[in-house]
Amino acid sequence: MGLFFKNLAVAFAMYSKIPMPHFEWTKDNMKYSMCFFPLIGAVIGGVFIGMYYLLEAASLGGAIEGAVLMLVPIIISGGIHVDGLLDTADALSSHQPREKKLEILKDSHAGAFAIIVGACYFIVDFAFKTNLSLRSVLVIACGFVVSRGLSGFAVVTFKCAKGSGLLHTFSDSAQRTTVRIVSLIYVCIGLALMIVADVFVGAVAACAALLVFLYYRVMSYRQFGGINGDQAGFFLQLCELAVLIAAVLGDRLWLW
Repeated sequence: MGLFFKNLAVAFAMYSKIPMPHFEWTKDNMKYSMCFFPLIGAVIGGVFIGMYYLLEAASLGGAIEGAVLMLVPIIISGGIHVDGLLDTADALSSHQPREKKLEILKDSHAGAFAIIVGACYFIVDFAFKTNLSLRSVLVIACGFVVSRGLSGFAVVTFKCAKGSGLLHTFSDSAQRTTVRIVSLIYVCIGLALMIVADVFVGAVAACAALLVFLYYRVMSYRQFGGINGDQAGFFLQLCELAVLIAAVLGDRLWLW
């Protein structure tokens, strides 16, 4: 039990701002840490649903609701995945050879394309989060688990772009078979709950998440020769945005 709690604490300490006891990042303490990564998504999803109910009860819909719900995953995760989104956007927009793209990912400075993509991302995110219904909220909340389950599966399945970095450390330390199976279980549960929340809206959102995962695999191998931490963050943010857009549009089509 102690080993599993340490792995959980490492996962939450790395990928969220939720206070956790400090444990040394040894190979044993990281062996199963990716198994707990989707639980952070479950926390985000729970808070997301709770805030939606609270704002609706207080009649604070529209822009206030959109802004608060946009900030929920960023505050809980600490924005770690947004950093990957921006770095990867910079690298992809450079149209440079693979080696140069990998160098750009390591650059701590934000380029013009990172700022442009970041601004566009949050404008779209905010716009769609001002048009939610309970049906779409439940589907979107499940998406936070699905995105992290798929990301954890990729960490132990896809090739790493380089033999160093934080993602390589997690990948190298992981008990791959266990993490792969557990991640797929989370994904299946998340997708099933999407369908339970609403068959049509959930199915549309589930397809969007899986299509983004396929794009992640193709893009990472073609552009970078594999994945690293930045591409993982890029995927997670893109997956959650795709689920949001698909859920809202699916909800509108359902009503129509």
